[in-house]
Amino acid sequence: MPKAQTDHEVWTNQLLGALEPASRKRIDPHLEAVEFTLGEMVCDAGGLLKHAYFPQGSVLSLLTVLENGAAIETANIGREGAFGLFAAMYSRVSFNRCLVQLEGHAVRCPIQLLQYEFKKSEHVRDLFVSYSETLLSQIQQTVACNAMHTTEERMCRWLLMMHDRAGKEALPYTHEFLSHILGANRKSVTLAAQSMQNAGLISYHRGRMQVLDRAGLEKASCECYAVVKQRFDAFLKPPATAAQGHNRGRHKSGADPTD
Repeated sequence: MPKAQTDHEVWTNQLLGALEPASRKRIDPHLEAVEFTLGEMVCDAGGLLKHAYFPQGSVLSLLTVLENGAAIETANIGREGAFGLFAAMYSRVSFNRCLVQLEGHAVRCPIQLLQYEFKKSEHVRDLFVSYSETLLSQIQQTVACNAMHTTEERMCRWLLMMHDRAGKEALPYTHEFLSHILGANRKSVTLAAQSMQNAGLISYHRGRMQVLDRAGLEKASCECYAVVKQRFDAFLKPPATAAQGHNRGRHKSGADPTD
């Protein structure tokens, strides 16, 4: 059952912790703790959201669902972010299916309260838009990764992201689960896992994967892991800092690019 949060518990989520004090004061009394179990559905595609969810150890998976029922992960969300901010800014409908990818804690906040803060506070608007843009960049990178990189490279990328969010080395995933998440067939996932285990990157036994060689896993991954990590590491920085070195070539219509 949901329960009220203390300040110490609330701000383990980086996005919540980045809110300005006035917004935090208004939001804090309305936050509720939730406990997620592996595979639990938080919201289905097209579902109406009453709350936004801020993981504090759990990891949420955003899945795109096709007409035949097949689904593939396009992003995952850990303690750095939240699920439901698009709904808080513009609508109350989820565009994706959201499942629990790693069980654990989270807090939830009523969508209406976040909509109020979004309209009232420029700081909250900047923060939510910055996070949403960063999450979108993860989705775009995942689409490219799924289309262009091998199953083993994609598995390395995914395991690194989960290792970052889990805060521990043992990950409770079967080959069948990974094949669904990655949109790959079971045989290719099994072969990739065997290759990674033979290389000493991971160990796998009875549905639990353990990272043995983090540096080796990063080397074996495609560039997508590093690209996404860099973007998430930067999104909480002030806009002026984030813009330095990244605005070259971006000019208003009619502006002289040499100015």
